[in-house]
Amino acid sequence: MGNAKNSILNGKTALGIEFGSTRIKAILIDENHEVIASGGHSWENKLVNNIWTYDLEDVWAGLQDCYRDLTEDVKKKYDVVLESVGSIGFSAMMHGYMAFNENDELLVPFRTWRNTITEPAADALTELFQYNIPQRWSVAHLYQAIMNGEEHVPDVRYITTLSGYVHWKLTGEKALGVGDASGMFPIDIATSSFDERMIGQFNELIADKNYPWKLEEILPKVMVAGEKAGVLTEEGAKLLDPTGTLKAGIPLCPPEGDAGTGMVATNSVKQRTGNVSAGTSIFGMVVLEKELSKVYRELDMVTTPDGSLVAMAHCNNCTSDLNAWVGLFKEFADTFGMEIDMNGLFGTLYNKALEGDKDCGGLLAYNYFSGEHVTGFEEGRPLFVRRPDSKFNLANFMRVHLYTCLGALKTGMDILAKKENVQIDEILGHGGLFKTKGVGQSFLAASINTPVTVMETAGEGGAWGIAILAMFMENKAENETLPTYLADHVFAGQKGTTLAPDAADVEGYEVFIDRYTKGLSIERAAVDSLV
Repeated sequence: MGNAKNSILNGKTALGIEFGSTRIKAILIDENHEVIASGGHSWENKLVNNIWTYDLEDVWAGLQDCYRDLTEDVKKKYDVVLESVGSIGFSAMMHGYMAFNENDELLVPFRTWRNTITEPAADALTELFQYNIPQRWSVAHLYQAIMNGEEHVPDVRYITTLSGYVHWKLTGEKALGVGDASGMFPIDIATSSFDERMIGQFNELIADKNYPWKLEEILPKVMVAGEKAGVLTEEGAKLLDPTGTLKAGIPLCPPEGDAGTGMVATNSVKQRTGNVSAGTSIFGMVVLEKELSKVYRELDMVTTPDGSLVAMAHCNNCTSDLNAWVGLFKEFADTFGMEIDMNGLFGTLYNKALEGDKDCGGLLAYNYFSGEHVTGFEEGRPLFVRRPDSKFNLANFMRVHLYTCLGALKTGMDILAKKENVQIDEILGHGGLFKTKGVGQSFLAASINTPVTVMETAGEGGAWGIAILAMFMENKAENETLPTYLADHVFAGQKGTTLAPDAADVEGYEVFIDRYTKGLSIERAAVDSLV
């Protein structure tokens, strides 16, 4: 406690704040990158006129309450009134559309990443750029507004993301970290800035509209990790801390998106590494050594905070159906008066899956609670199917439901491994699927034929990641890279367990995924008939 208090008093701290979809989280770290205080605030998006949004008033009220909660934690733990920190960083949900006029007024309610209202624009821009533009990207929202003939478009003078907006209001700087920027518009990896050729194509596309702006004039300045992106102004300090206690002049790192801060928090920013986050949904990110040879609508192309290209496969469904089956077994146990702890039940059933046949004994399952764009489904139906001669037992039943959690993800990851020959040295797994030691981890290793590491202690997520980026800006040595800094100063000595893929498991999973792929017609029939 004494060392932490000294860090606070001497300004050897970094503050990271991340706006998640349901929670705003603040983390204060010391010079050893260890969390010494935290704060939080819960919030929710709203559906207004069929648009998922957050009010700007809620952004500031939530930020102020989150920061107040952190200062109370500091006061309680260390009997110190927090007046300053060494550096600050902000991160948030990526993508979406925040458009401002010349008076810095929001023109239309904030359109978040969750909205799927830009399919015509996303398709047209993907075709134009020959680069995958997902619906949630900012440029898709902008072009859809143009296609819709929305009256606010001529008045646009600046568009940014949520993290960029907060950073702008606290510093006066219209800047954005390259990772977050890569979810607005494609990045030229050679320059770590927006792709000028594609900007030119966009301007030409809308030339007949005669708007009083060019695309490059309304986008933020792109910055990379380690650069200084402004300082906290007097006005910004009062926005963050209305009590007036927080002092101005604190340096800020470039604001980032939640994908980038997640990569930092899991030490997976180095090329040929990646991470898989597996819970209710699942996504895998791999840091590439070069551009892919063609466009794949199944893969989003983003970047690390230091500008390396990242391929991301995001799937909507992971553990929801599996959890429902475990809940059914709990109901069975309750019916017989058995007292079974849910954590123990999950652990027992997960470990039972290890006893199953490598190919799940011919069983087949789909975990599609919702649509799955990677495999082409707008809706889904959870489904379990078997032949009369399949080996139907508990071990195979649990194994197939764990296997199918990774089925859609494998479709995206196989594009990288089999079509693009991307080399992956290691994947770091995190999330609920990996809580039972060695089970989800070994199945993921088999599905992607790559070693998977699970750390013994999970980090604090994106808020910790952006705090590390703020500390990196202040403490990095000359020419020190972000991967080196993380390896030498943040994750050195941290323990984890690495499992290499078992050859028999790899072969078994390939048999399963062939069955999974061929059986998608059964899932299609279920969607069409179970209405």
